[in-house]
Amino acid sequence: MNDQIQPEGSAEHEHGALGDAEYAEFMELAAEEGFDPEDVEGAIGEAGHGPLPVLAVIGRPNVGKSTLVNRIIGRREAVVEDRPGVTRDRVTYEAEWAGRRFKLVDTGGWEQDVLGIDASVAAQAEYAIEAADAVVFVVDATVGATDTDEAVVRLLRKSGKPVVLCANKVDGQSGEADATALWALGLGEPYPVSALHGRGTGDMLDAVLEALPEAPATTFGLTVGGPRRIALIGRPNVGKSSLLNKVANEDRVVVNEIAGTTRDPVDELIELGGVVWKFVDTAGIRKRVHLQQGADYYASLRTAAAVEKAEVAVILIDASESISVQDQRIVTMAVEAGRAIVVAYNKWDTLDEERRYYLEREIETELLQVAWAPRVNVSAETGRHMEKLVPAIEAALAGWETRVPTGRLNAFLGELVAAHPHPIRGGKQPRILFGTQAGTKPPRFVLFSSGFIEHGYRRFVERRLREEFGFEGTPIHISVRVREKRGRKK
Repeated sequence: MNDQIQPEGSAEHEHGALGDAEYAEFMELAAEEGFDPEDVEGAIGEAGHGPLPVLAVIGRPNVGKSTLVNRIIGRREAVVEDRPGVTRDRVTYEAEWAGRRFKLVDTGGWEQDVLGIDASVAAQAEYAIEAADAVVFVVDATVGATDTDEAVVRLLRKSGKPVVLCANKVDGQSGEADATALWALGLGEPYPVSALHGRGTGDMLDAVLEALPEAPATTFGLTVGGPRRIALIGRPNVGKSSLLNKVANEDRVVVNEIAGTTRDPVDELIELGGVVWKFVDTAGIRKRVHLQQGADYYASLRTAAAVEKAEVAVILIDASESISVQDQRIVTMAVEAGRAIVVAYNKWDTLDEERRYYLEREIETELLQVAWAPRVNVSAETGRHMEKLVPAIEAALAGWETRVPTGRLNAFLGELVAAHPHPIRGGKQPRILFGTQAGTKPPRFVLFSSGFIEHGYRRFVERRLREEFGFEGTPIHISVRVREKRGRKK
């Protein structure tokens, strides 16, 4: 399978993962099938972009953050009401300005010295700042800078992130004097904006594009041959810290029978199989993040951030207990983050024959979504089968980085469609015409079709892709672009 793998950076990234010759051949094929070249370029760009730069919208309650978000994305998506505290969770949208796409994060209002749910809302906003590439700080120009705004400024300075200051609720010339008073915050030029009416948003977004990087900083693979990042994730007390200590052959992190001993992600460089790896021991995720409070809440946010920065997520599951909804939620988090995945069933040495039988049935039904992930049965306490961990991680990384040449992919798709055509719906039979792999880490495919491709058929295509090309241990993203109803070009 190695002939399919091309390291990132070996090909030009102008056209996703396609080289110039491959791209020219692909565009010729698209023209023959009646696709608009701009549509095709856009589809490849969307599928192959990898992570988009992230812009967080921050401010105290009721300054118009969600109204501004709706204005930027061009539709009424974020809930807006004329009272503070409507937005609580971080909500992410995709936005575009001047041909550049980015992720926009709407947050709840940040307040200092608050308790209960308001403290959780503030923590979500702080996490959004940490995860963002740039920040829009929204201030109500009609009220001016408050003590809370001053506290947010200190928070933003501490983060070191680029900040665009938005002076909202400036509906006319008279309000611009109020906006100029916000120079005193020391964040540079305040942009007078009316999020409600759209006044001034263009100038502000131009400033945002200057602050945002073309692409976010890559958090892994920065140096050739550098240590690969492995995040150990799972429920509390599943044995993550014990596993790290065992592979390190020393007590690197605190282990205790009390669940929740680990609070912060702990990075350790460990040599295994002649290779240096960076293992990250994370806090156990107890339940839905927004239902937590205090230290557990912050620990879960930091665990989610550690997974985003990792290349491989090793998901530990306690084999002695039934697979829980929480285990499934952790698996989903790793899949949605697009990480390579290894599933490690810990405490295997404690299982009797009956428990092993039922565990296999549970795996077949409860963890079907990661049936493609390498599996290792280990004991962090005794060290049983630890030698199998590195080959599983290497297999997952190889699948995560696999790239299938466009010519070979289309030969496969042609055979697949001929042998297993899409079911007829409404008297029509949509057909996959051609496709390409637009990116890796994880593999991202874009397929071009003559009609809507049902989700069941997409899952079938994914399954056959795995059978043909491997992709062990990695999620696969498949997007479909349908040809407009205008017939073939003459």
